[in-house]
Amino acid sequence: MKKFLSLICMITCVLGLTACGSEVTYTEYEQTKMALAESYATQMVVPALVEFMDEGNVNALDEYTAEETAYVIYSSFGFDADGYAFKTAVTSFYSAKESMGNVIGIGEARSEIDDDQIIVRVQIDGEKKDAEAEVIFSNDMFMRMESAALNPISTMGDLMEKAALNTLIGMGTVFVVLILISFIISAFGLIPKIQAAFSGKKQPKTTGVDNAVAQIVVQEESAGENDDLELAAVIAAAVAAYEGSASTDGFVVRSIRKVTK
Repeated sequence: MKKFLSLICMITCVLGLTACGSEVTYTEYEQTKMALAESYATQMVVPALVEFMDEGNVNALDEYTAEETAYVIYSSFGFDADGYAFKTAVTSFYSAKESMGNVIGIGEARSEIDDDQIIVRVQIDGEKKDAEAEVIFSNDMFMRMESAALNPISTMGDLMEKAALNTLIGMGTVFVVLILISFIISAFGLIPKIQAAFSGKKQPKTTGVDNAVAQIVVQEESAGENDDLELAAVIAAAVAAYEGSASTDGFVVRSIRKVTK
């Protein structure tokens, strides 16, 4: 029992040390740089980007090169920034304005160090919805702004709306495919008719009336043949009597023709 309790205590200590080891600890110098980065982000970078959220300022900034943009930002707002990164950040802030509205306040900031970068996240209060600005500085003595973006925070209603829209699109797609398959299956019955139309062959139709007519024609033909034979025999007998012969073996009646007077 004691060994079992000792094993449990050891496992607990190991897990506690693992949890403690996952927490990042910063030196005093790193904490100072992080605090300075947060101050730059909330007091200089984000306010500068908010000023460029107007369409006229965005279009005016497009006329400057990256080097000119960096010079204008440093001389106007007092911080070092990559010109291309700042222009990209302005585009991100301007695009987010449509969903969040105008910026009405800049909230708290939190930061972290990721190798050679200092990442600062700033809470932004908007008219329609809130957002989070992410500003990245270089982790050196210059602390140059390398990137920035504004990401609107989706509310529960937005997430439910997107989920409902995705569900509707998925179900609609399934129903459309099923209807298309049903039409294809129903079209299989037209294939033989189409083949017959292209081949030009029609199946003969036999009815009871046609059979009766055929039988009557056969009977009439046989009756006509019997009448001709009887008439030939009578004519042959008359000729034999006229010639004074006792039989009709001496001649043969080959044809009978009616003479019109």
